[in-house]
Amino acid sequence: MDHEGIHRRSFLVGGVAAALTATATTAQAQTSPTAAVLEFTDQWTKATGLAELLRRAGFTTVPLDTTKPATAQGVDLIAFGSFTNNDSRYLGYTATHAASLREFAATGRVVLDLAQSDQYGAVVPYLPEGLLAVRTDADHDTVFPTAADHPLVAGLRLSEGRLFTGRATAIRVSWETVRSWRSMRVLMACAATGAPPCLLEAAHGTGRFLVGSLTVDKCFDATGTAVQPAAAVADSVAFFTNLAGYVRRVRAGTAPAVVPTPMPAEAAVGPLVGHVDETGVRLWARPGLDPTAFPTWVCTVRAGTTTRTVTTTLSPANDNTLLATVTGLRAATRYDYSIAPQGGAPGFAPLTGSFTTAPAAGAPAVVTMGLGSCAPSTPNTVWTRIVDEGCDSFVMLGDTPYVDSTDLAVARTKHRQFLAQPELARLVRSMPVWGTWDDHDFGGNDYHGDYGAKANNRTAFVDYRANATFGHDANGAQLTTRGAGQGVYTSFRRGPVEVFLLDPRWFSRTEPSWADPTKPTCLGRTQWDWLRDRLRRSTATFKALATGMIWDDKGNAEKDDWETYAHEKNAILDLIAAERIPGCFLIGGDIHVSRALNYGPRVGYDLWQYIVSPLHNSTIPSLNTPHPALVHSAVEPHVFLKLVADTTASPATLTATWINREGRRLFEVRRTATDLGHPA
Repeated sequence: MDHEGIHRRSFLVGGVAAALTATATTAQAQTSPTAAVLEFTDQWTKATGLAELLRRAGFTTVPLDTTKPATAQGVDLIAFGSFTNNDSRYLGYTATHAASLREFAATGRVVLDLAQSDQYGAVVPYLPEGLLAVRTDADHDTVFPTAADHPLVAGLRLSEGRLFTGRATAIRVSWETVRSWRSMRVLMACAATGAPPCLLEAAHGTGRFLVGSLTVDKCFDATGTAVQPAAAVADSVAFFTNLAGYVRRVRAGTAPAVVPTPMPAEAAVGPLVGHVDETGVRLWARPGLDPTAFPTWVCTVRAGTTTRTVTTTLSPANDNTLLATVTGLRAATRYDYSIAPQGGAPGFAPLTGSFTTAPAAGAPAVVTMGLGSCAPSTPNTVWTRIVDEGCDSFVMLGDTPYVDSTDLAVARTKHRQFLAQPELARLVRSMPVWGTWDDHDFGGNDYHGDYGAKANNRTAFVDYRANATFGHDANGAQLTTRGAGQGVYTSFRRGPVEVFLLDPRWFSRTEPSWADPTKPTCLGRTQWDWLRDRLRRSTATFKALATGMIWDDKGNAEKDDWETYAHEKNAILDLIAAERIPGCFLIGGDIHVSRALNYGPRVGYDLWQYIVSPLHNSTIPSLNTPHPALVHSAVEPHVFLKLVADTTASPATLTATWINREGRRLFEVRRTATDLGHPA
């Protein structure tokens, strides 16, 4: 009886338990989310674990089939493990199937993208228009919840208010942390203040994008042995278990709505005074405020009782910068300006500065212009010396800054860091600044126009400059806007000086030369037609033909100099000689040596080249090569060229002085208008 009763009860209880277990298993199988996984064993952590952790969390996983679009994977989640963008499969897949990834999310699914290396792509490449996440180099070892009740965060173990503690010290918890974002909610951050974020959520259609800098997937080595303590592995499993529940809710349409977290104000960059002529100015700034909250900005320019006011828009397409053009000004007049959000912003101080408009063309005047190339991106008093020397304007001749990347976000960051230097910031807010590029801001050392990613570097350049024009459009018309275009060449006149800032990079090697069709071009046909027309029409006493690269052989194995394109250089000089265009001289940079060369009466009068380099501290003595035209040279760091054009004297004079940051004069060349082909 007892035995029979026990056995019967055991059978009944066991049968019910087995039935319940079978039902639960069936329900779990019906609701178990599926994931396509791409992961990579990177050189830093030498670990993986994403697929295994997802399986432990209840996912059914398959490897991502990189031959198929996202919508054909047949899964609920596409998960990119940390540092997969070091793998060409990630780069190729996100480029080829970006639209499909957006459609995948829009139809109620989830894309998870963990930590990636910013040098391989700081911007998450497939996010739809309106969403943005940009990574940077910063790494962190602390993670704080900023949305504790969110399904991805709720219930995770906390230690002194922090998540993911007690992990292996060799693997940073947040690697290449997100710097900026748009229309996304911050779920976890590296500081208790809520920034910088390390996990962001965005809604798209009925689905979600999750972007992070977490390395919580890096738990196992190649043999499957844990490289994290057991508690850390358990924390990772708990996070991915939350992810499983979150994916189910997204698929069911019951996930919480995404309320974007406003990005806190960044440090302002600028203001910068760009192109200034007799009657107008272009003013630039990156105020650091959210463009969705503060889209409209007011620029006010004042001189005495005269005030000019314009409004402009903070442009997300141009890295949240603004460009204001103010006209109706008076020649040779000092103006003060301010830039502020329309209606104001709590705690935001207007951006202020000053400038002086150009003297009227033909009026006797003295202009003091600074020029330099190869600049530092760290604080440096060379910029202070330029201001203290009384320069009223400045020309950046390239490698200003060193970008050396094909990635747009990296290029923008380099430009932003460059202009944020305190000494340079003082300069650019108080005098007009124009610029061209050389190889390192064009893309990399000795790069030419046949380099494929040059459009990214051009975008960053026009985002962070305020020239009058930026090359030309597809129809050959000069571009005054900051959209897509060809090249960055421009010109400007300041009193007795007209500067032709040529672009020898963008068009080089892209077509047969207009000067000799058997050889490659440097300038391209359209830029040459523009230069020829502008030179013919110029009435300036002095005319500078300026490029980053030098006008003769630089004397090493690199090919980015005008001797490589001697057929086009000679055609330019032949034009000047044949049409008796007076006042011309050449300017170059690039070689980390400063030189003055006199080529004799090549254009009907003595033709000089002024080479000025570097503004930073690195010289290259081997490029101070012998040349029959060499008059002066100096292998000296922190050098700029001070160019004084004086038409109050008779004859007018042009004095070029090479000065270092301590104020020491290295050498000087003084020429008169008569020396440069003008009638006596």
